[in-house]
Amino acid sequence: MESDFVPKASSPEGLVLYDVAFRPPYASNACAPNPWKARYALNFKNVPYSTHWVQMHQIKEARQSLGVPPGRQFADGTDFYTLPMLSGPGITTIGDSFDIAAFLEEKFPGEGAGDLFPDQELPYKCPIVMEVLVPLSERPEGSHAAYARFNTEVDTAFSLHAQLMGQGMVWDPKYEADIKAEFVRRVGAESWEAMGVYGEARTKVFGALKDTVKDLAEMFQKDTSGPFLLGEVPSYADVIVGGWLRMCSRTLPGEEWKDVEGWYDGVFGRLHWALQRRFGDVK
Repeated sequence: MESDFVPKASSPEGLVLYDVAFRPPYASNACAPNPWKARYALNFKNVPYSTHWVQMHQIKEARQSLGVPPGRQFADGTDFYTLPMLSGPGITTIGDSFDIAAFLEEKFPGEGAGDLFPDQELPYKCPIVMEVLVPLSERPEGSHAAYARFNTEVDTAFSLHAQLMGQGMVWDPKYEADIKAEFVRRVGAESWEAMGVYGEARTKVFGALKDTVKDLAEMFQKDTSGPFLLGEVPSYADVIVGGWLRMCSRTLPGEEWKDVEGWYDGVFGRLHWALQRRFGDVK
């Protein structure tokens, strides 16, 4: 595994997943939700690949070097460069986690754990209507439309409470000051510490997150034969939620993460650990 960005078109393993480098050891601290969605999907399909770690301040360079547009924009129209990306022999580099999953299903149908996108109802809708600071991907109606809508709703639910997780992100000490300064610039905050939420205010935001995912948890309670939405059968819908649970597990204070694991009869804890055991290898 490599620590700094160098353009890399392929590897002996074939596909290359570009992920955000947090503090070393990268594999243990990796927690960006969308790269984890891509990693879970790759492991779901049992496809050989390797991880290429990109420092936060090098993401723009990485995407531009591989000819991948930013994909999203902030409200002021400035470009938002993010990961994951997937590159490999004979494919155009893909720069969105949902597109990566769709590519894997098309390229490797029936392989690994089966269908990433089995038919199922995914009615969850985030109950809060509010603009999200970090822009989310907008997808046209097309294949896997129900999953795309579910992805947007779940991303919205967790993104609206992301300030709970921000202070728990740990960075490579060599780049920490620059990375924190970039986050402060993006949100227009006075300082890194000012971006956090503390005390009674934090308790309220944490409770709001629990309320926001109540209907989501109820979906996992319908089939109790296993930890997934379809009981014993995993799908990309589980991966969508799982990417955020990985983020929570690495960034929330220990007691808060323990609470999340236990919410609503423990559905999120069971899902997280099932995904980690089956599809959580960092390659």
